[in-house]
Amino acid sequence: MDSWVAQAVGRINADSHRSADTHLFNLRVPRLQGIDIYLKDESTHPTGSLKHRLARSLFLYALCNGKIREGTTIVEASSGSTAVSEAYFARMIGVPFIAVVPESTAHSKIRLIELYGGKIHFVGSAPEMHDASIELAQSIDGYFMDQFTYAERATDWRGNNNIAESIFRQMDFEPHPVPRRIVMSAGTGGTSATLGRYIRYNSYETELTVVDPENSVFYDSYKTGDGSLVSGKSSRIEGIGRPQVEKSFQPGVIDDMIKVPDAASVATILWLEQIIGRKAGASTGTNLWGVMQVAGEMMEKGERGSLVTLMCDSGERYLDSYYDPAWVRTHIGDVSAYAEQLARWN
Repeated sequence: MDSWVAQAVGRINADSHRSADTHLFNLRVPRLQGIDIYLKDESTHPTGSLKHRLARSLFLYALCNGKIREGTTIVEASSGSTAVSEAYFARMIGVPFIAVVPESTAHSKIRLIELYGGKIHFVGSAPEMHDASIELAQSIDGYFMDQFTYAERATDWRGNNNIAESIFRQMDFEPHPVPRRIVMSAGTGGTSATLGRYIRYNSYETELTVVDPENSVFYDSYKTGDGSLVSGKSSRIEGIGRPQVEKSFQPGVIDDMIKVPDAASVATILWLEQIIGRKAGASTGTNLWGVMQVAGEMMEKGERGSLVTLMCDSGERYLDSYYDPAWVRTHIGDVSAYAEQLARWN
């Protein structure tokens, strides 16, 4: 193996060994009877989000497949968090990094990408990101990381301390150690693919529910079986939802999907803050709204069990958007009806 590649792989693996696992905490919801909700807090990674795991896997996959060598410029199409994490690993191994992002990306994420030494290439909207990334990588003889293609194959879904293995290990001593359902949103589709495959590989009696925001085609594609759907619109929930069906999205490992209104996602993170005193990103709201729908159905049927989802990133990145009432009124709309529904659980 090229000595530079060997050193790069070693640095990334060392970073993994320095990192403790993320916490899985029990969310206390007063009116739930016999149903335990858990959130795995991915905001505690060094780069502050679930995408830290993805970026690490993508870099190792590309290095070990001979795609990245000393001096290779990495290009990625990202709405923010993946780019932050990839910039971190690019700086770690000493290669340039350029993020292709929509103009609507949160300013706080742009600052973080630049903090880790990354450069920014803006496009008008999410549908333009992929083609612009290919063109840019070709023009500078760089490598397009292409998270939306490689996310589902870069992670070892059989184990190797992936997020699925971590969840099930951490649940071992809980009242209902095997979750009734795991609820996860889809950005690339890589995490849901890992979860679904791991559940099947280990024959767990756990179902995987994937939640999808407005302007995303994943839900409709799953329901119709049409993998060619295109919306032409950008998701308003950063980090999840896509205007086209990405290659990493694997519907065959999903048991059910729920379409979540964007206003419900925002209302849910405001409700969550009241319970735990911490801010989460809007994709966490999408996840948790789905969990509460499932919990309500279980209570109506008199069922018991555990439900697990993810806190994808911190809400501190979105103080000028999802936590700004004026911004929410303009870009999302009235969230009060969903807030009232959530308040009934208190």
